[in-house]
Amino acid sequence: MHEPAPDPVAGVPEFTTARLRLRGWRDDDVEAWADLNADPRVMEFFPSTARRTESVASAARLRAALARDGFGWWAIEVRGGLPFAGVVALQKVPSLAHLEGAMEIGWRLAAAAWGSGYAPEAATALLAFAFETLRRDEIVAFTARTNRRSRRVMEKIGMTYDPRDDFEHPRIAARHPLRPHVLYRIGAETWRRSRDGGAAN
Repeated sequence: MHEPAPDPVAGVPEFTTARLRLRGWRDDDVEAWADLNADPRVMEFFPSTARRTESVASAARLRAALARDGFGWWAIEVRGGLPFAGVVALQKVPSLAHLEGAMEIGWRLAAAAWGSGYAPEAATALLAFAFETLRRDEIVAFTARTNRRSRRVMEKIGMTYDPRDDFEHPRIAARHPLRPHVLYRIGAETWRRSRDGGAAN
């Protein structure tokens, strides 16, 4: 179990795992966030990369929302390593009518942090927070159908996929190759059974 503690920087819940610290944003995270969003490898499954001005603005919004709500987008720090490896998110689904009221989990890691299992490690900590502290009944995740990396993370943290939940993302242009999306789910009872039986790596 990953117990939250007050973040001394941002005043938001902070989590530690075996290798990671999930924390509030610091001023020096913004440039790393901008670099991450400008990397075509990281943004392969988004319609475009982001300009620096867009990333600076989004960092301010995400930082404020996390402090205000107590959940949102956390910075991922590798303990003894990368000071900013990316972000992991727990938020209410924005702008998708068929998922109104749902809460989603997500992640975006710098390419330098790929291949180390950081995304499932961070996401597992937030699932515990979602079900134990926020008392959510279900958490969802979604991505472009062709994003096998993120889909593997969803499977590693115990989420399941039903092709009947596939949808066309309304904020992506019609006929764009990234418009078809898949939806994964995990319920509180499924998560508790997995935890009690031994969490997956």
